[in-house]
Amino acid sequence: MSDAGSNRIVTLAAAQYPIEFIGNWDNYRAKIQEMVDAALGHGANFLLFPEYFSMELASLFTPEVYRSLSDQLEALQSLHEPFVELFSEQARRHGLHILAGTFPVRQDDGRYVNRAWLFRPDGSRDYQDKLQMTRFESEQWLISAGQDIRVLDTAFGKIGVCICYDSEFPLIARTQVEQGADLILVPSCTDTEAGYNRVRIGCQARALENQCFVAQSPTIGRADWSEAVDINSGCAAIYTPVDYGYPDNGVLARGSVDAAGWVVARLDLESLARVRREGQVFNHRDWDSQFRFK
Repeated sequence: MSDAGSNRIVTLAAAQYPIEFIGNWDNYRAKIQEMVDAALGHGANFLLFPEYFSMELASLFTPEVYRSLSDQLEALQSLHEPFVELFSEQARRHGLHILAGTFPVRQDDGRYVNRAWLFRPDGSRDYQDKLQMTRFESEQWLISAGQDIRVLDTAFGKIGVCICYDSEFPLIARTQVEQGADLILVPSCTDTEAGYNRVRIGCQARALENQCFVAQSPTIGRADWSEAVDINSGCAAIYTPVDYGYPDNGVLARGSVDAAGWVVARLDLESLARVRREGQVFNHRDWDSQFRFK
């Protein structure tokens, strides 16, 4: 890992992940290994994959399964443990933190939640479930909302995860920042330019108002065989406060739209304390003052 000597330096790689027809597990493992190797080549020590990037695993089943919104969810449960072990293995072997996008996970009561798993180098893991569901998820796909706003521990400090639509709701990220998160990860899956821009604008707003880092990772490409993730559009980006020491537009790195690969940036989490203390403005400090105007 690069920057191993500095505990608050994150070299973050955010994926622009192409959804493809995989066909078998060996192909999937090879694809993930190739992507991890590419990120390591950029010196990354933290990888971010997108929301629902796991849905290409539905292509391992028959057409009757992968073309059915309900049947694919049920069938995917047989691949949940292999999925978890694959990314846990990658994290352990390479000394990485990996936010492995999201995987729909069946609960004991039969509901499905959209779960983002964090894998750590020591083999431990944690998760954040999506909290705000889109109309497609709740009305057609019947995926349920999670319950808890969480912060996840890493070697670099606490992080928050706002899954796609969650990023458009300020109080979710604010709660995570108030609990100590300096980095908010946003795995996303959007099928229109408008959808991508809603998430992008949400990410930039969360970075602005909390004076923190926010990273977005999208699925890209067409998967006509899948009703769930048939069209995917967007680009990965890493956003910053808009203040001293950061880009004037708050964009530290951004990829090309719909181009597969990684967007990589080096984040100094310690620098956030300085801008919150000495910046041109104090968005982070002044958050509560807005409520005096009620």
